[in-house]
Amino acid sequence: FSPWGTPALALLLGPLSFFTLPCLHSRRVLDTVVSQPGPGLPWYRRVVFVDDQVNYIYTSNTQRAQPGPVWMAQNEGLEFWDEMTWWAQRYQKWYNASLNTLSQLYNRSKGFHIIQTMFGCDLREDGIIQGFYQDSYDGRDFLTFDKETMTWVAADIGAQITKRRWHAEVDDNQGWTHFLEETCVSWLRSALEYGKETLQRKVRPTARVSDRSSHDGLTTLSCKVSGFYPRDITVIWLKNGENRQQETYSEGILPSGDGTYQTWVTMEIDPKIKAHYSCHVEHESLLEPFSVPWGKESPNDSLIPIVAGVITAVILVGVTIGVVIWKKKRPGKEAGMGGFPGLAGPYPAVGLS
Repeated sequence: FSPWGTPALALLLGPLSFFTLPCLHSRRVLDTVVSQPGPGLPWYRRVVFVDDQVNYIYTSNTQRAQPGPVWMAQNEGLEFWDEMTWWAQRYQKWYNASLNTLSQLYNRSKGFHIIQTMFGCDLREDGIIQGFYQDSYDGRDFLTFDKETMTWVAADIGAQITKRRWHAEVDDNQGWTHFLEETCVSWLRSALEYGKETLQRKVRPTARVSDRSSHDGLTTLSCKVSGFYPRDITVIWLKNGENRQQETYSEGILPSGDGTYQTWVTMEIDPKIKAHYSCHVEHESLLEPFSVPWGKESPNDSLIPIVAGVITAVILVGVTIGVVIWKKKRPGKEAGMGGFPGLAGPYPAVGLS
């Protein structure tokens, strides 16, 4: 049911490589389509992200692509927003037909149904450009596209029907790959330049270690790392300097509410076993990783040298200021920062088919 016949779950990436190498910057197009819209829930919404920042939004209610941050509104003219609106509206027409076709294919004409699509491109730390596309119907995968073999893998019988239809009608894999790995990346680089003060800033994390009693006499060590940007970070527990990643439980990375991120990692230990534990942090804002140790006698022992150093510095600064003021009071002294893949056109459209 896609005018380009492209399937519902299409991942343009090599096996597992997208998930194993860290991403430096990304551009995401997230489409959401519902069969029963409501207040605050348009039947079609497109949100485009660059890294974690909203780039622009289009909905079936507004019928217009609207910039998110000020730096997008200031740097792109009317022609760009007309083009983004045009492509979103073409997708909108296709999604309307797709809902009907999918309901017939799966015999689900009644009730609430949803199509979710995400596609875009990543710039990895090793310089490799990675394009991808994935979508689903009612939360279930449909088809997967393997970029290495240029073949589709069907998830169920319905997807197999679409796969056969797609292979019989269209052969646009090269064009879609060109869009993801060239056009998409060009837009990503432009946005990174426009919003570099926000998107390319680096904020150092802070870490705090604590502990609490757990079950069976065990102790749970907790390391809270907060105030960092960008989002990607590595936080693990070390035992006697050795990586204990498999024993480390992560609470995930969450927004702090001030434009930075925070995360927690925990590990259970037997306090009767003598060992040195420390929370190890790696982040691109740091010249080198740092570790915050934990001591059984006093979990905050690691802070004592820091606090002592701060107190000493404050005292020295206070003394210096006092001397300067005293000298100034002495007599005789003076103060001295194209287009979307669509349903048809020069770029291939990938989507539910």
